[in-house]
Amino acid sequence: MATRIAILLSILGGYVDTLSFLTLQGLFAAHVTGNFVTLGAALVLSRSGITAKLLALPMFCLMIVLSRLLGHRLAKAGRAPLPIMFGVMVVLFAGATALAFAFGPFTSGDSWMALVTGMVLVSAMAIQNGAQRVHLPKLPPSTLMTGSTTQAMLDVADLIVGNAGEERGVISARLQKLGVSILSFAFGCGLAALVIHFGGMWGYALPPFFAAGLLFLRAEKI
Repeated sequence: MATRIAILLSILGGYVDTLSFLTLQGLFAAHVTGNFVTLGAALVLSRSGITAKLLALPMFCLMIVLSRLLGHRLAKAGRAPLPIMFGVMVVLFAGATALAFAFGPFTSGDSWMALVTGMVLVSAMAIQNGAQRVHLPKLPPSTLMTGSTTQAMLDVADLIVGNAGEERGVISARLQKLGVSILSFAFGCGLAALVIHFGGMWGYALPPFFAAGLLFLRAEKI
């Protein structure tokens, strides 16, 4: 069960980041570092989307804090926070889908319709990142592929040398989990690019179902 949740989280991470980048003038919904890079490019090249990239970080941070506070409140009330978090993600992704269908395609990243849609996606991915870090800490990161790839390559090198200070089985198990996460993220990126290429704004239709799948799997318990 944990493996299926990890796969779906990574597919969703790759899919939504690619979706937002391709449809919202270079906005990354979950990649904070990427937004700094594309912000610099937008400033130099006088492209649209500057406002969204400036708002992405504070919105991401705000949603992390709010989701953490909600998690504390739910835990004190004796309720499991993770299903609620996944449920909120379903609602947010459904809202982004409605906005995209109503106002897309977004020719300007600075229009209010694009800004609202982008911040809804950023909010959903912030919740995913925070919820995974707190409630699913044993799973590989679903959006931070630089760190995952670095660790995977370190593990490959350690397995080759055979002297890593850890049991070979531990390293192999971690490498397998990281490999699944990286490949799932790449699959999500490719799937988003393919759907958007052929279906345009219909690309927004899939994230609510991915999030609903997470909710269903969590209901079965890890």
